[in-house]
Amino acid sequence: MPRRRVIAINSKSSVPKYRQIIDSVQKAIEKRHLKKGDKVPSINQICSEFNLSRDTVMFAFNELKSKGILKSQPGKGYYIASTEIKVEERVFVLFDELNAFKEDLYNSLINSLKGKATVEVYFHHFNYKVFKSLVTESIGNYTSYLIMPATFDNTSHLLSKLPQDRVYIIDRLKPELSKYPVVYQDFEQDFYDALVEGKEMIAKYRKLVFVNPGGKEPAERSEGFRRFCKENNFKYEIVKSITGVKPALWEAYFLISDRDLVEMVKIAKYCKFKLGKKFGIVSFNDTMLKEVVAGGITTISTDFTEMGKMLANMVVTRDKSQVRNKARMIVRNSL
Repeated sequence: MPRRRVIAINSKSSVPKYRQIIDSVQKAIEKRHLKKGDKVPSINQICSEFNLSRDTVMFAFNELKSKGILKSQPGKGYYIASTEIKVEERVFVLFDELNAFKEDLYNSLINSLKGKATVEVYFHHFNYKVFKSLVTESIGNYTSYLIMPATFDNTSHLLSKLPQDRVYIIDRLKPELSKYPVVYQDFEQDFYDALVEGKEMIAKYRKLVFVNPGGKEPAERSEGFRRFCKENNFKYEIVKSITGVKPALWEAYFLISDRDLVEMVKIAKYCKFKLGKKFGIVSFNDTMLKEVVAGGITTISTDFTEMGKMLANMVVTRDKSQVRNKARMIVRNSL
């Protein structure tokens, strides 16, 4: 069978070359130019004929394999394994770590996909070697890739090995990954906006303290906090830990760590500070538990359920948007 009847590449098209290879094979199957068991042109043949890199062709073949359309026989080449080209979505999700709000995001993603995809979730735990290994091992095995790079920079070379039009970034808008669709938080602006939103309640406090342990946490939050305090003439302090800190009346503490939250609630109870009256506590990232702890903890949080819905819609519709999922202050008794 002439190869041009199987593979067609338009060098002027904006459609990626690997995607044109996939579309060519699927169209050939639809037109019955290819049937089950037929051999397809080899990787070397396609590379030579269309002046393509081996990686480009491998991208296409790996995705066709992941869809069950192609199979390889060592030493013989690639063959049509199935002419059923209705493909179930297989989604690779890579989070940084498991916690209550990631669980909300994941459950929302699953529920929003409504059985339209099989989802497999992994965690890199802020370990770059694990991140690299999981991304590398996922190549060609999924139809969509949802990646949370977290604190890692310089990941574009690694993610470029995945099909560009099937990668979606979660949570952070990174300049080096600007070509990918993303649902992200603007950590600096979110903190600032939330403080502005709660300014009337915050005004009774003489000092605001932001406990930012750093490390895996977004550094941008400190800038949003500092900007608000300076603009509104609040006395403020940014510390890495509550160790050695002596909370006083008419102070409000903004806490990222849930461990710090528990410890501060215990300190307030011991000192007989009435939460939300003369002593304030605000936590980040809302969970059901924070609705009831100490009569209700005020939080600054994005809507992780909404984030899951947005990501599901992107996967299903191939939306290429870059969407900010804004945070808000959820006011409860602690402020």
